[in-house]
Amino acid sequence: MTQSLHERNRAALARALRRILPSEAVLTEKEDLRPFECDGLSAYRALPLIAVLPETVEQVQAILELCQVNEVPVVARGAGTGLSGGALPHREGVLLSLARFNRILEIDAANRTATVQPGVTNLAVSEAAAVHGLFYAPDPSSQIACTLGGNVAENSGGVHCLKYGLTVHNVLGIEMLTMEGERLRLGGQALDGPGYDLLAVMHGSEGLLGIVTEVTLRLLPRPPTIQVLLAAFDSIPAAGEAVARIIGAGIVPAGLELMDNPSLRAAEDYVHAGYPTEAAAILLCELDGCEAEVAAQTERVRALLQAAGASEVRVARDDEERARFWAGRKAAFPAVGRLAPDYYCMDGTIPRKRLAEVLERIAALSEEYGLPVANVFHAGDGNLHPLILYDANRPGELRKAEEFGGRILEICVEVGGTITGEHGVGREKIDQMCVQFDADELRYFHALKKAFDPDGLLNPGKAIPTLHRCAEFGAMHVHRGRLPHPELERF
Repeated sequence: MTQSLHERNRAALARALRRILPSEAVLTEKEDLRPFECDGLSAYRALPLIAVLPETVEQVQAILELCQVNEVPVVARGAGTGLSGGALPHREGVLLSLARFNRILEIDAANRTATVQPGVTNLAVSEAAAVHGLFYAPDPSSQIACTLGGNVAENSGGVHCLKYGLTVHNVLGIEMLTMEGERLRLGGQALDGPGYDLLAVMHGSEGLLGIVTEVTLRLLPRPPTIQVLLAAFDSIPAAGEAVARIIGAGIVPAGLELMDNPSLRAAEDYVHAGYPTEAAAILLCELDGCEAEVAAQTERVRALLQAAGASEVRVARDDEERARFWAGRKAAFPAVGRLAPDYYCMDGTIPRKRLAEVLERIAALSEEYGLPVANVFHAGDGNLHPLILYDANRPGELRKAEEFGGRILEICVEVGGTITGEHGVGREKIDQMCVQFDADELRYFHALKKAFDPDGLLNPGKAIPTLHRCAEFGAMHVHRGRLPHPELERF
């Protein structure tokens, strides 16, 4: 049988790649490519033409140079825990796995830094730094598996981002490769440097600008005292009011997380954290610092929670109970997965004062679409994670879930927020980028992409929509009586 063009391309490219890598590091068979077909967002799937597993920077340089000359798309991948389809392979491209870049190169306790390869897991850094009394602050729920290269690509957050910031606030420098294989160092040990802040540009760039090969992280001293309060509320608006009162009082907790009844019940059944399952919502508030400061803030926060209408306030009695309180929150996503065959995880950010309003509108949309929603979110910074429950085996339910999710994101923009807080845009939210940004802003995004990757070979089709796509999306979705991009009607 005559080979298809697709197969001939695969064979020729594989031969060239095996001149760079050991044969076993170049994967071409379907069963070997299957583990790379999706990320944590399993609604989208695609097999790459080829997957490669390099071990050295020089190998990655050679791969990129080969793909550049032959105009082959490249998609970089870490642990595949992303939730927006950002690491979805290109069917005619190379999937570049950085899994073998998994070494912690240095822990510099005196300067409080860690230098790591991009395949090192988030949690491994804090574990390695603990002997020095240090930790790495950003802590996504997937921290046991997600990698630092992926954290940079998505500008990941976590429950402690309220006080300690996102990945961009905790990275001092990176080494990266351009699509042409050019090696660049951005940032360094100093707090500031001359020129444009290209280090910040790389955060949240989702693999569109370059391949991260090394990251230097800021480590922080572990707080001497940590306390967690759990408050139960009879309504979500009351819990939202408690968040506003705490932040309004000038208190910045290490973490401030809210879970509604469906999510807290699921978490309780999953990990037995001791949550009050009759509550409409619970709020977890972590305070850290010196002993006297934490003791004073604990009493102040307790009073604020009670004034906001908390039906119950618990203060963790010991480290074990504190760990249990957080275990439920950290396990919320897998726990909710037991409530339905599938769920669609959204990620949007809103002003805290609009919290109750937006949650009420999400509840109304849930009724409209006939799909339940469990809400888990970083309440302190307004980062929502509505989990839309559905069954992909039922015809049309995935489409309904996607449309429902898109409308949630559009509400976030409408109230002054954004379509992502930490999960990125990837493929999932690319149409909502047309709502978030106007044509001129999108043109600047494309200009920046072209400056780093003139031929558009790095992770094509992700994160930044074409103006033509926005015109088509606008034609299908009229918002408040007008198109999102009326200036694009001519396209």
